[in-house]
Amino acid sequence: MGFLSTILGLCGFGVGISAGLVIGYYLFIFFQPSDVKDPEIRPLVEQDSETLQRMLPEIPLWVKNPDYDRVDWVNKFLEYMWPYLDKAICMTAKNIAKPIIEEQIPKYKIDAVEFEKLSLGSLPPTFQGMKVYVTEEKELIMEPLIKWAANPDVTLAVKAFGLKATVQVVDLQVFALPRITLKPLVPSFPCFANIFVSLMEKPYIDFGLKLIGADLMSIPGLYRFVQELIKDQVANMYLWPKTLQVPVLDPSKAFKRPVGILHVKVIRAMKLKKKDILGASDPYVKIKLTEDKLTSKKTAVKHKNLNPEWNEEHNMIVKDPQTQALELHVYDWERVGKHDKMGMNVVPLKELTPDEPKVLTLELLKNMDLNDAENKKSHGQLEVELTYKPFKEDEIPKSFDESKSLQRAPDTTPDGGGVLVVVIHEAQDVEGKHHTNPYVTVLFRGEKKKTKHVKKNRDPRWEEEFTFMLDEPPVNDKLHVEVLSSSSGIGLLHPKETLGYVDINLSDVVNNKRINERYHLIDSKNGRIQIELQWRTK
Repeated sequence: MGFLSTILGLCGFGVGISAGLVIGYYLFIFFQPSDVKDPEIRPLVEQDSETLQRMLPEIPLWVKNPDYDRVDWVNKFLEYMWPYLDKAICMTAKNIAKPIIEEQIPKYKIDAVEFEKLSLGSLPPTFQGMKVYVTEEKELIMEPLIKWAANPDVTLAVKAFGLKATVQVVDLQVFALPRITLKPLVPSFPCFANIFVSLMEKPYIDFGLKLIGADLMSIPGLYRFVQELIKDQVANMYLWPKTLQVPVLDPSKAFKRPVGILHVKVIRAMKLKKKDILGASDPYVKIKLTEDKLTSKKTAVKHKNLNPEWNEEHNMIVKDPQTQALELHVYDWERVGKHDKMGMNVVPLKELTPDEPKVLTLELLKNMDLNDAENKKSHGQLEVELTYKPFKEDEIPKSFDESKSLQRAPDTTPDGGGVLVVVIHEAQDVEGKHHTNPYVTVLFRGEKKKTKHVKKNRDPRWEEEFTFMLDEPPVNDKLHVEVLSSSSGIGLLHPKETLGYVDINLSDVVNNKRINERYHLIDSKNGRIQIELQWRTK
């Protein structure tokens, strides 16, 4: 009888529970209000302070801070690309982690550590806003705010002493504000050589950790301890100014560093042909290295002379002696109109023995086309002395920053003196009244140098470098830089006009060795020019 009562009691309990759940569900549906109101949308300014405090962490950064831009297109891109990015990132993470794990597990007497499952889930990270910094250096700096509430599927199997334990990571949340710097910017795809990543503040990291199915983070005190430990460890490694550097391009391929100096001594020319109808020619020589964007260097003009002597020396920066060559062009100077070509020749640098002066007597040619009949005629000769001096191993800059700041002046620099380097980068918002074909003149101690012309451009870019060899530091000197425009046609009424100028005190560059600044042009409404100055000593 007692057994039967027990059976009936259990059945009654089961039926009662089932009936209660069914009745409760229908009562809940029956009493659920059918008139659901639409949510009321109100401006933020109308919210009370308590509501604003609750909403503030969820408001995108571009709403709170005008310096941040919306990047919805990036989030849309990530949404579509995430299934493919997930596989690529996981594969890369496995390849990176595998050798590290194999190196570490013998220390702890573990047989193996393997990823049974590795997926970042179906939810991509979102960018809540992005700030971009504009600097005068060859770099791009971005600060995105990243929020990621992920549903990863990461299961790690640990095998030791014949036993196997699985650790699973679930419900990952990461809020981070990194600074991403792409530098240096180079003319080789993907157009930057390194990625530098640092955190501007401690990240927020939250996740669940299951061991053999049990949630370890539910243990009192362990959750807070693990979370703070991870924050501190990540901050110690990557919190600004500490950075994580990711090389993208080989620096030697990304940009060609200087490897030596070519000393060019233009001695004389002989038996030049007469170009002027009345009187002899007025020859001068232009020298330039191939694969170099710098302007040609010129000798003085020797008026009315077909056998001129110059004995002028010039120094040129060599970046690749195996492929570069020295171009020498002889011109006949004209007061009005285009200067006439008198002849030219080319000397490959690979034919020069390092540190050994070589005197060459070059036959002047019309051009480098061997099949041109004009090259069989005599155009005169040019005598030069060339010496290629490669840098020593410790003098070659190893990185982009060193290449900007540690270059030395040539050995021929006078004691106590140095080389003043002027790099004209670009200008913005320059505009003339009659034409805008800007070029720049650099005037220093009576010596004037000029960039190329850029036609019809209010924001021209030159990237041209000029050097001045000095016997003493120019601590009391000024550099006069002027932006001008010349008419592209005959331009008899307005052949040339100034677009603005600036005078720069050189004491700062002597003290700091290098400055790179943007200057406002005097006599220009909004014009600016970016100039880099370097003071190099032996």
